[in-house]
Amino acid sequence: MDSTVIMINLFGAVALLLFGLAQVKDGVSRAFGARLRTGLATGTRGGFRSFLSGLVATIALQSSTATALMTASFVERDLIKPRMAQIVLLGANVGTAITAWIVATGIEWLSPLLILFGIVLYRGRSSARQGGGAALIGIGLMLLSLHLLGLATEPMRASPALAAFIGLLDGALPVALLFSAALAFLSSSSLAVVVLILSLASAGLVSAELVIVLVLGANLGGAIPPVIATLSGPVSARRVTLGNLAVRTLGCFIALPLAGYGAEFIRMLPFGPAKLPVDAHLAFNLLLAALAWPFSRPLATLMARLVPDQPEPDNAPKYLDAQELSTPVIALTSATREVLGVGDLIERMLVRVSEAFEQNDAGKLAEIPALEERVDRLQQAVKIYLSKLGREGLSDENARRSIVVIDYAINLEHMGDIIEKGLREEVAKKISLGLKFSDDGHQELRKLFDLTIDNLRVAQTIFVTRDFNLARQMMEIKVEVRRMEKQSAERHLERLRDGRADSLQTSSLHLDMLRDLKRINAHIVSVAHPIMDESGLLIESRVRTAVE
Repeated sequence: MDSTVIMINLFGAVALLLFGLAQVKDGVSRAFGARLRTGLATGTRGGFRSFLSGLVATIALQSSTATALMTASFVERDLIKPRMAQIVLLGANVGTAITAWIVATGIEWLSPLLILFGIVLYRGRSSARQGGGAALIGIGLMLLSLHLLGLATEPMRASPALAAFIGLLDGALPVALLFSAALAFLSSSSLAVVVLILSLASAGLVSAELVIVLVLGANLGGAIPPVIATLSGPVSARRVTLGNLAVRTLGCFIALPLAGYGAEFIRMLPFGPAKLPVDAHLAFNLLLAALAWPFSRPLATLMARLVPDQPEPDNAPKYLDAQELSTPVIALTSATREVLGVGDLIERMLVRVSEAFEQNDAGKLAEIPALEERVDRLQQAVKIYLSKLGREGLSDENARRSIVVIDYAINLEHMGDIIEKGLREEVAKKISLGLKFSDDGHQELRKLFDLTIDNLRVAQTIFVTRDFNLARQMMEIKVEVRRMEKQSAERHLERLRDGRADSLQTSSLHLDMLRDLKRINAHIVSVAHPIMDESGLLIESRVRTAVE
């Protein structure tokens, strides 16, 4: 009976840790998800920035798996180069190790305080406050679970069965590695397994050499879930996750024969043996990052050979199946997936124009006409597909949803026209004539470009989730865009009055680009209109009569 209670306490503490990790991930995604995605997508132009982006994103999300999947999706959309993606994941591995090290610093006493503050924040009305509150609650639960793990493993010191099992693992280190890897894979969290090893080591149940081997297994198992998640995905995404798994596998098998020497070396350092698991976890990932970083380019090349490209798809829709028209709900879901793909194409066009503007590289603009043609064909296919549903037999809800999908597709197509016929030509003119904006003007346009890309990503989320809080935030962003556009125009006119030569040369371009970015944002914000209208918060006109 005593052993049963101990196991229940142990598994309950591990379950609480996993739940806390999930809460942190969900909370941070709600509060800062768009900013994290934007930062990860734009912060990968150099090796160090890529490494730092992966590290920060993983510490924030408490999940290297989430970072890996996010990075893979960006590689799929050609927003991150494959080589930089491998460096991002090296940073993500170190981020997980740093998180474990922080958790093990003895700050469990903060748990009640964090949960209290988290609940206070969670009762707020804004989505950002609720997300921040959920993240704080998750961190508090993680620290509480660490305390419970310590209490659960303390009685194990006198357990003959556990001693025999650990002795068995101590005599078969490869088996111990695979056992730990299996635990990390099943829990989808290397952090959870490392924390469990930490509790066992603190109780004095595991030798130093076995601790290191179990930590190696946790690292190996933690790289498997992203591979499983991308098996059915695009080739580019599979290359990223398989490359990360290959690096960790090679690192583990190189380190396995050296575990004994590593244990002796770490014991010589001024760290307590109770923290050996997190110290070994951090040391392994830092060394692995340092050794694998210079080989990121050959690794990306090797993955491209091992996972060859598939034939490029044409401009035909991927998800519009005529056989699904007999089931309107399924047909609407497929149309939604197709329109999300159109939104990804628009984001790709915006990113290309933004990069061309920033880097004075006309080559970045070459792809835009072909992308705009794909946008036109796909949105036309969506309209024809949904028109075949007709109105006969459709419920009111499905009829409204059909209109929303078509409206969003049309707005995306308008954005594509503005990008191709407006922004692309304006940036091409800037580059061909060698024009240079004033530092202030360049910074103002840079900020509006970044905000527009960020807003489009949020709009994609609203289109799928129909989240009311996000829709309301999007309506508020419209006012912010209008303010930014007005202020930039006014400041530009001030520079003209001051006789600034750079402002005189770029005057028409500056104002035209402001206008086009404002128009794109107006189309982006339209995704929130149906949600606000259904809530009764959208009025026909904001103009009030002088006399009522």
